Amino acid sequence: MFDLIEGAEHYPAFLPWCSGATIVQRDDAIVSADLRVRWKGLNFEMRTRNPKRRPEYMAIHLERGPFRHFEGEWRLSALAAAACKVEFALDYEFESALMTSIAGAVFERIADTMVDAFVERAIAEAGG
Repeated sequence: MFDLIEGAEHYPAFLPWCSGATIVQRDDAIVSADLRVRWKGLNFEMRTRNPKRRPEYMAIHLERGPFRHFEGEWRLSALAAAACKVEFALDYEFESALMTSIAGAVFERIADTMVDAFVERAIAEAGG
C-alpha cells in the first residue's frame, strides 16, 4: 500500500482527477512530485514535497499550487501479512475566495475519496 501512495507517477492510471504526474525527486527520505489536476472543470498544477518513513508514514507538503495552505499525512498500520489500516488526513485552503467558490466542492470530493481509490487499486493489483 505504501508503494501505491508513494508512487505518484502512477496516479493518472487510477485517480480520475489526476491527468499527469512527474516525480521531481525521490530518495529514501522524500518524494517530490508535480501533479496535474483536471476534473469536472477543475484545472491546476501543484508540486508537493513529501517526507516519508517506509512503510508506515508519508507527510504531504505543498511547494506550489493554488492553495494558501495544504498539509496532509498518510499513516499505515499493519493488521496482518496482507492487510493494513490506512489513515489519510488533509488540511487545505485555496489561495483565493474565487478559487474556493469554483473548485471547493470538487476538491473536497477528491479529498474524501482518496483512501477508497488507493484501496481499490491495491485490491485490483492483488488480483482481487
